Amino acid sequence: MPNFQPFVMERMMSKWENQVDYNLSESGVHPATVRDLVPDPGQVEDLLSTEFVYSQANGIPELRERIAALYPGATADNVLVTVGCIEANLISLQTLLEPGDEMAVMTPNYLQVWGSAKNLGASVTTFDLDADRAWALDVDSLNRAVTEKTKLVAVCNPNNPTGRIMTSAEMDAVVAAAERVGAWLLADEVYSGAERLTDEVTPTFWGRYDKLFANNSLSKAYGLPGLRVGWIVGPPDKVDEAWARHEYTTITAPTLSHNLATIAVSPDVRPKLLERTRGYIRRGYPILEEWMQSHGDLFSIVPPDAAAIAFPKYRIDVNSTTFVERLFKEKKALVAAGDHFNVDKHLRISFGLPADYLRGGLDRIHEMFADIAD
Repeated sequence: MPNFQPFVMERMMSKWENQVDYNLSESGVHPATVRDLVPDPGQVEDLLSTEFVYSQANGIPELRERIAALYPGATADNVLVTVGCIEANLISLQTLLEPGDEMAVMTPNYLQVWGSAKNLGASVTTFDLDADRAWALDVDSLNRAVTEKTKLVAVCNPNNPTGRIMTSAEMDAVVAAAERVGAWLLADEVYSGAERLTDEVTPTFWGRYDKLFANNSLSKAYGLPGLRVGWIVGPPDKVDEAWARHEYTTITAPTLSHNLATIAVSPDVRPKLLERTRGYIRRGYPILEEWMQSHGDLFSIVPPDAAAIAFPKYRIDVNSTTFVERLFKEKKALVAAGDHFNVDKHLRISFGLPADYLRGGLDRIHEMFADIAD
């Protein structure tokens, strides 16, 4: 068995996020309420009559049909409902990789896929988004990382932590690299729908390549992380294999979550949830931007195309994990360290939050930088 690779960022967040006055480490917008999702008293009455049975393990039919409708040409047979995208990613790796296989993963990135692959005994190579080119895909790095031994290529689009959306040409390059060696492609697309600059939803990799798992959830763009509903969209035979792994992990998402998720992805409600999310993003980023500008040349940033997170670089000689630990202990505030994405001297800061709360958290970060500078 390989040595266990802890998920360092999530370890920190799960231990500390409920012990701070200001949590700017989360990667989604301020969560929606049940009232936001279900304003109709008639729907509430129906939910109150829900029996707490085991829901259909791969997802109730109506939910899978509504998810499939978001992916041109997909049917319910292409969809597996999971407990968040985090389970979707894990069982995707379990389905598509065996110990000793090689995987190429985009960096910087949410390191769940990277760490989970290591824990499964896979060999992991990386390819880069280039910080010097506004986090553009380094295609040469991609083509070096994807070899004849590569069984899986993993991307996150829009990206966590940078918020960058890949261009169509970059998506084509990823597909071409995977296709060149016959590898599978795993696309984490949880920020699709959380665009900052446009109302056009980020294109999915679905339809560009046959050997694909397109994974998503209600946690980010929908503002519903507590429902713990995610999904895999892929070829029916491989989705069925992932379903078999799902039965070893969680069996099924909660009954009420199935029902509420079906409402969330309905044609009437989904646009309202995405509009709510984009509102938080578009109101919050100018507050963060003004705050960074007030610090002179301390910060530099490539503004995110999507997501409720920014990934500024700072110009002060302190390790990012050290900074985050001091911020928690001394200022009772929390952000994510660049180290957690293998990029030091950066912080991942949430901004899709109520204005007063966001400003309060930024004040604590300012105080910490001031203390260090003294």
